[in-house]
Amino acid sequence: MAVTMMDIARDLKVSVVTVSKVLRNQGRISAATRKRVLRRAKDLHYQMNWVARSLVTRRTYTIGLLLPEFTHPFFAEIARVVAQTVRPHGYHVIISYFDEDPELERSEADSLMARQVDGLIIASAQPARCLELFRRIQARNVPYVLIDRPIGGVHASFVGVDNNAIGRLATDHLIARGCSRIAHLRGPEIGISSERLQGYRRALAKRGLRTPAGYVVSGGRGDESGYEGMQRLLRLRPIPDGVFCYNDPVAIGAMKAILDAGLKVPHDISVVGAGNVHYSDLLAVPLTTVDQGTCQIGARAAELLIERIMPKSSARPKKILITPKLIDRESTRR
Repeated sequence: MAVTMMDIARDLKVSVVTVSKVLRNQGRISAATRKRVLRRAKDLHYQMNWVARSLVTRRTYTIGLLLPEFTHPFFAEIARVVAQTVRPHGYHVIISYFDEDPELERSEADSLMARQVDGLIIASAQPARCLELFRRIQARNVPYVLIDRPIGGVHASFVGVDNNAIGRLATDHLIARGCSRIAHLRGPEIGISSERLQGYRRALAKRGLRTPAGYVVSGGRGDESGYEGMQRLLRLRPIPDGVFCYNDPVAIGAMKAILDAGLKVPHDISVVGAGNVHYSDLLAVPLTTVDQGTCQIGARAAELLIERIMPKSSARPKKILITPKLIDRESTRR
């Protein structure tokens, strides 16, 4: 027979309300009482009856996290921090990915809403002015927060980084290191890639440096595409003496291409990435990068969503832009 909160309350001679508050991590309960309840729940192998709880609260205590991919360290870190942030509120996360496919993203969002998630956090791949998905979410009154990629025309909270500033920071740093022929391995055709490119160009223009023909090439989003993009840059004459890469995986591919060509980083070519993924400082040549506040993005998005789910919450959307910062390592130290 399943153990109930009433069983725990009877054993400890406390109220069911007290047990409920402890198990939901809510209310003002003394540390001693909280410890007793949690110990007894563990001894009795108590498990929350989520179906019964949902019938009472009209919530499922789940949120959906829609990501373009699982393998990129940025999104993996986002998932970890979101789960870590909502857990003390009694929530669990259902993670789904759509492989940068807008149609699959819409299908996965529909599936999560069919599971009655209480809210959604989305790093969307929907094309500009394609608002069908967000109209469906709003029609079902499901709170949601956009992360990483803003969508024009959508009336929703957003948490991301100032991507224009990433481009400026990276390029300014390369200029300060003495680079004058600075190339850019740009990302895929999405808004944040364009903003980083714009920041790169603004930094060059501010210092009176022009962008030579062919010095901006596609680097994709991963190390293989970064390798191929860097190979194209190495065929230029003169070759670049500095490269700002769309993200860290692209930068890692670029450094491999430079080393395979018999050149040295940073003696021949300095390299800057973006993201500050957890292994950037462990490379043979530790990577200078721009930290985009990944943990802050995940935590703030989760906090905003919990606020939106709560009764009597303000429906006014909030826009939070994390300020990036440069992490100076050996790939640019001459």
